[in-house]
Amino acid sequence: MLPNMLLDSVNLMEAPVPAHTARRSLLLLTVCLAVFAINLDTTIVNVALPTLAARLHASTGILQWVVDGYSLAFASLVLAGGSLGDRYGRRPTLLVGLGGFALASVAAGFSTSAGELVACRFVMGTFAALIYPTTLSIITNAYPDRGERAQAIGLWGAVTGLGVATGPVTGGLLLAHLAWGSVFFALAPVAVIATLMTVRCIPESRSESPERLDRTGLAASSATICLLVHTIIEAPTSGWASAPTIAGFIATVLTAAAFVVIERRQTHPIIDLLLFRVPAFSAASASVTVAFFALFGFIFLVTQYMQLVRGWGTLSTGLRILPVAVAIGAGSALSPWLATHFGTRRVVVTGLLAFGAAFAWIAGSPQDQPYTQMALEMILMGVGLGLTTTPATESILSVLPAAKAGVGSAVNDATREAGGALGVAVVGSIFTSLYLHHLAGTAVAHLPAEAAAAARRSVGAALAVTSRRAGHVALTHDVTASFMHGFDLACLAAAGVCLLGAIAALKLPGATSPASEPVTPAPAPVAAPAPVG
Repeated sequence: MLPNMLLDSVNLMEAPVPAHTARRSLLLLTVCLAVFAINLDTTIVNVALPTLAARLHASTGILQWVVDGYSLAFASLVLAGGSLGDRYGRRPTLLVGLGGFALASVAAGFSTSAGELVACRFVMGTFAALIYPTTLSIITNAYPDRGERAQAIGLWGAVTGLGVATGPVTGGLLLAHLAWGSVFFALAPVAVIATLMTVRCIPESRSESPERLDRTGLAASSATICLLVHTIIEAPTSGWASAPTIAGFIATVLTAAAFVVIERRQTHPIIDLLLFRVPAFSAASASVTVAFFALFGFIFLVTQYMQLVRGWGTLSTGLRILPVAVAIGAGSALSPWLATHFGTRRVVVTGLLAFGAAFAWIAGSPQDQPYTQMALEMILMGVGLGLTTTPATESILSVLPAAKAGVGSAVNDATREAGGALGVAVVGSIFTSLYLHHLAGTAVAHLPAEAAAAARRSVGAALAVTSRRAGHVALTHDVTASFMHGFDLACLAAAGVCLLGAIAALKLPGATSPASEPVTPAPAPVAAPAPVG
C-alpha cells in the first residue's frame, strides 16, 4: 500500500495545465516512454543469455528464471497494480513504480551471482506491475472518445512492441562495448526521465468510488501463476512424469480452483469473473496471451540460435532481430484503422494466423538459411503481433467504464506478462527436453561425466566443452543438431498455439464502431472521473 505521506507530497507537484491538445500529447508521450522502459527490459536481457551462462555459470533453467523472474512478478502483481492506481491515484502509483524500477535495475547490474540476478529481476517485475496498468488507465481516462482512444492505444501498442523487439538490439550494442551489467544500468536513465516527465505532464486521476484491494484473491492468483511457471521450467530437469512435476500441476489446479471460489464470493473481487462471459473481453484476453506467449518464446530461443549456432556477435544478433521491431510498430499503427473498417475479429484472427505461419516457416527452414529469409519470417511475425495486440487491447478496455480503467488495464497487462512468462517456460522447456533427448543419442553423451554434465546444462556450455575435445567438429555438429531439433519442434508447438488462439478469436465481435458504448459487466459501474483535458 502506498504511504499517505508519499501520496500527499506527490499531489503537491501538480503540473500547470497546458492547452488541451498539447497536454494530451505530452501525457501520451510520457506514458509511452514509461512503457518503453519496462518493455525494453522484457527482452534486453535475452541477447545477454549466452554471456550470463558463461560468466555466472547458469544452466538453461536458470536462464529461463532470469527472463521469467521479471515476467512472473509482473504478471502476478499487475492486477494489484491496477487496483492501487484506481484507489490511490494513478500519478503517484506511476512515480513509485518508475523510481523503484530504476533502483532495482541498478542493483541487477551489480549482481555477482545468478541467484542475486534472479532476485533483482523479481523486484524489477514488482515495480513494473505498478507502471504498466497505470499508463493504460491514464490513456483511457484522457481519451473518453473511443475513436481517439483506439488511436492512442495504437501508438501505445506500437511503442510497447518496439520496446519488446528493440531490447535485443540495445543489449547487443551495449554488450559489444561494455560488461553484461550494462544491459540493466541502461534502463535506469530512461525510467528517471519518465519520472521527471510524469511530475510535469501527468495530472492526477483516480476512481471516485475506490474498492478495497482483494488480498486473498491476489494471493491465490499469484500462487497459481507462480506454481504453473515453476513446474514447467523445472520439468525438463526433474522429469515430466516425476512426482514433483505431477504434484506441481495438481497444486496449480487446486490454487486456480481456489481463486475462482474466492472471487465468486468476494463483494469486490480483484477481477469480476463474469467479464469472461463477454466475448469482447475473454476472446481478446486469450488473443493477447497467445501473442505474447509466442513472441517471448521465440526471442528466448532465437537470440541463442543466432549467437551459438550461427556464430553472430551480440550487436549483430540485436540488429538482425530489428525487422521484428519495425514490423510490430507498423502493424500496431495500422491495426486501429483496419479494425474500424474490417472489424476486430478479422484483424485479430488474421494477425494470429500470420504469427503462426511465421513459426511454421521457421520450423521448416534449414539451419543455415539465408538471413534475408529470416528477415521475412520475422516481418511476418511482427505484423501478426501488431495486428493482434492493439485491437484486442482496445476490445478489453471497451468492456469497462473509465473509472475501472486500472482494472481493465491490469487484466490486459496480466495477459501479456502471463503469456510471456508461459512462453519462455513452455517453449523453453519443450526445447530443453528435446535438446537433452537428442543429445543423449550422440557422442557427446559418452564424454567423461563432468564434460557430459556440462553439455547438458546449457548449449553454450556444451559448445565450450566440445571445442576443447578431439574430434570437436563432429561433437559440435552433434550439439548444434540437438539444438535445431529442439528449436524446430518448439517453433511448431508455438505455431499450434497461435492456431488455437486464432480459433478462439473467432468469438470476438465482428464490427468495431468508434461510437459504440462500453459493455457493462454485472456489477454496476462506479462513476468515472472527469476526463483529462
